[in-house]
Amino acid sequence: MDAEGQSQVQLPAGVDRGPVTMRAFRLVLLNTLIANVTTSFLWFALTFWAYLETRSVLATSIIGGSFMLLTAVFGTVFGSLVDRRLKKHVMLASNLVTLVTFVAAGALFLAFPTERLIDWNAPVFWVFVVVILVGAVVESMRNIALSTTVTLLVPADERDKANGLVGTVQGLAFMVTSVFSGLSIGVLGMGWTLVIAVGLTGLAMVHLVTIPVPEIAPIRRSSDSRGHFDVRNALEAIRAVPGLMALVLFATFNNLVGGVFMALMDPYGLTLFSVESWGIVLGVTSVGFIIGGAFVAKFGLGSAPLRSLMLANLVAAVVGMVFTIREVWWLYTGGILLYMTIIPIAEAAEQTILQRVVPYRTQGRVFGFAQSVEAAASPVSAFLIGPIAQFWLIPYMATDAGRDRFGWLIGAGEARGIALVFLLAGTIMVATVLLALGSRPYRQLARAYESAPATEAAA
Repeated sequence: MDAEGQSQVQLPAGVDRGPVTMRAFRLVLLNTLIANVTTSFLWFALTFWAYLETRSVLATSIIGGSFMLLTAVFGTVFGSLVDRRLKKHVMLASNLVTLVTFVAAGALFLAFPTERLIDWNAPVFWVFVVVILVGAVVESMRNIALSTTVTLLVPADERDKANGLVGTVQGLAFMVTSVFSGLSIGVLGMGWTLVIAVGLTGLAMVHLVTIPVPEIAPIRRSSDSRGHFDVRNALEAIRAVPGLMALVLFATFNNLVGGVFMALMDPYGLTLFSVESWGIVLGVTSVGFIIGGAFVAKFGLGSAPLRSLMLANLVAAVVGMVFTIREVWWLYTGGILLYMTIIPIAEAAEQTILQRVVPYRTQGRVFGFAQSVEAAASPVSAFLIGPIAQFWLIPYMATDAGRDRFGWLIGAGEARGIALVFLLAGTIMVATVLLALGSRPYRQLARAYESAPATEAAA
């Protein structure tokens, strides 16, 4: 990287990374926990409420797909905003938009009778959904800002552990919302669920105002694109680091494979458990997110986070191959727990690499671009694998020919077709990781990480 590219992370005069900045980071992280839990709580609740009121799988599919699509589309936009503004201001703006949309959703809920609001063939239902959707998507901007805040506030040799804490927070948010969203809709209803969401979002905003974040305004450069979709600078920053584009493509491909698990995990689980029991299983196994994040927060990722990233993906791939190899509940549950434990380790490793090799002034765009392409991958494979599994692999495993050919490997049972899909997806992922470990871009990126400055001086 050139001298300008490896520009120092700017802190106010007289401020060094240490106890003061770490305290600010922990407060921002706590605030993000409140915001993430609240937004996920309402989004999960909306999905549950929409299905229970409409009994339409199509409606809930459109809702979920729209969220993933908009997250992918606006990732680069959000990253550009993060790079051009003070990080605290970005978080406050995100929080304000989310608060306004949640209040608007509450007003719509009060303004229309329930029978009109739940008619998913009428525009009122979709206006209500879109208003909440906007708040949920915009809130994801603060996660990009949080990734750059780690670079800003945390000493370089502690960033892997800080990223582990971020993973722990995200895992805790997932666990809490997956349990309490259903309870809130079932016990309190959508009205009081909106009240809770508005109250907690307002609380998060008030708390964020009180957090002192030492930073100075970003310097505008003539080379910066003025458009909101600043893909050019993101790609230039990625290409400037040998092997980094290969890492983004690797993560994108893994998300394509991961979309297979996303699409078929619930159908397979519901062949082993009742609906009620499956919800409990997901709540319990989501503890894996917290375990994995806490492990990184305690022990870090070692001196070679790129190797840690590859090994984590290798373990996840092997788990994907074997956790449905026999139709027994404990094997599947244990596999999900281990898989969820691995995810925050891999995420922390990728974040740590980007925070070190990408110049701070373009990190938001790089994080946003990576979020866009990686988020777009999972729903693509999810949409593709559904028809393939439904009309080809599952019927094939119900035939004598399928059972004779693969029965020795994946056993017998009701969902052997889904098990075959998991086995194939895991095998592809293992092969991909092994090829990546022996590739030239892997060695280039490893050298780039080792040669990048380990510390940055305060301005």
